[in-house]
Amino acid sequence: MKNEKFSRRDFIKTSALASIPITLSGFPIFATLRSSTSIFDGDNDKILVLVQLQGGNDGLASIYHADQYANLQAVRGNILIPENTILNVHNAYGFHPSMQGLKDVWESECLGIIQNVGYPNQNRSHFRSTDIWNSASSAEEFDSTGWIGRFYDLNHSEYPNGYPNGDCPHPFALTMGKIVSETCQGVNANYSLSLLDPFNPGTALVSAEGNIPANCFGDALTFVNDTVAKTNAYASVISEAANAGNNLSAKWDSLETNLAQKLKHVARLISGGLQTKIYVVQLGGFDTHDNQVVDGATTTGRHDELLRELSDAICAFQDDLNLLSVSNRVIGMTYSEFGRRIRSNSAFGTDHGTAAPQFLFGSCIDNQIWGDHPEIDTQVDIEEGVTMQFDFRDVYGTILKDWLGLKTDEVKNVLHEDVQILPLFKPGCVQTTSTDQFYPQKDLQIQLWPNPVNSILQVDLSNLSAPTRIRVFDALGALIATHDVGNLSGPQHILALDVSSYPPGSYFIHVENSRTKKTKKFIKV
Repeated sequence: MKNEKFSRRDFIKTSALASIPITLSGFPIFATLRSSTSIFDGDNDKILVLVQLQGGNDGLASIYHADQYANLQAVRGNILIPENTILNVHNAYGFHPSMQGLKDVWESECLGIIQNVGYPNQNRSHFRSTDIWNSASSAEEFDSTGWIGRFYDLNHSEYPNGYPNGDCPHPFALTMGKIVSETCQGVNANYSLSLLDPFNPGTALVSAEGNIPANCFGDALTFVNDTVAKTNAYASVISEAANAGNNLSAKWDSLETNLAQKLKHVARLISGGLQTKIYVVQLGGFDTHDNQVVDGATTTGRHDELLRELSDAICAFQDDLNLLSVSNRVIGMTYSEFGRRIRSNSAFGTDHGTAAPQFLFGSCIDNQIWGDHPEIDTQVDIEEGVTMQFDFRDVYGTILKDWLGLKTDEVKNVLHEDVQILPLFKPGCVQTTSTDQFYPQKDLQIQLWPNPVNSILQVDLSNLSAPTRIRVFDALGALIATHDVGNLSGPQHILALDVSSYPPGSYFIHVENSRTKKTKKFIKV
């Protein structure tokens, strides 16, 4: 039974919208059509574009801060770009020189950046960490559904039976490529279809004769027939939207990359009236263990090429949305399974790390940088990564609630009970009535002493006035201890943490409540 379940999911991931012409063999396809909630329910016509950076993007080589450059030179000097090549973006922040496109998006006030995004107990396996990001599970849980799939399961749990229908004639989600995204995996099926060419979405051939046997083979064949029929039924609306749509940005003319082509198709389908809420595009190659840069020419190399492809494609996409007059309905978000380690290696690359920045783009995204740039010091363990400041599920939860229109209890049902809603959107773009929204104290400082410490670490919480959770992480992102502090009042609050039993090394204090998410490093000696 487990093998059968796996093969069905595997088929869903690899089958949709094949490019060969076909005929069907007449087997019954769908259950009786039923009335259903429309994908665009009249109150929410918003669209989300997910850009997956496969392999683990090096955030420290993407975004720079002037105050940290000297220490970066000490710990990753063989891959660090010259300081005078950094594109100044905002105050002391800058981009890699290949990211002029994203700088243009920033200057058009359509870009937001969330620093240090990850999760507790970071897993550094590509497969497991990708699964965590796609499912929005904790590192300790294994969930077979994706966070977008659970979003759709709230109102469409019988899918694919009865779909498409009069209320939902359009695909729920499209993955621009050969394999559908696991973010869209629901209880019964994956809500996404894979698509290579929107002008020729194609159909798929299933041929069988006689009655379907009542055994495992018959179940699999019925599943194939149903999936193929669903694929074919959606093909016409996709091609109609492609033919009705348009691309207006001249920025596409100089771009021939795969990512640019995928996003160009997405913009055209949106402008052509396709009522698909979720699009997924993927850009691979970020697993830069070696030759991340060219020796002696650190502004060039594989990472430079990837950042340029990403940056230019998003810039053209955003320009196209603006010219097509649909930009107020569309936002995009990058994500990657992890960042890279702080220290570079001798092969001019970086190894698997922990947290990394996320880019959010769209005319409704608040044009700011959330969080602190990672503090870099020269006492960096070889395995140390950027520690988490924001939990990625809070980013997902904010999009589900403020952009896609879920209620708070529905967001918690899709994600987890302690999700916090972040202020990611411009005023007037969304109807936010949250009483639980997170409003950070940007100037808050957390003091630790002594540091380095041998036994008792003092944590100054004097500036906090709300119940606070203190978590301790090691250099690998593993959760070591949790301390919950109640309501704080009065002039001074010092929490004494006994770290005498900790092995020597680097650790991080993560302070979190309704007003702050801060991380500070300490050394145990």
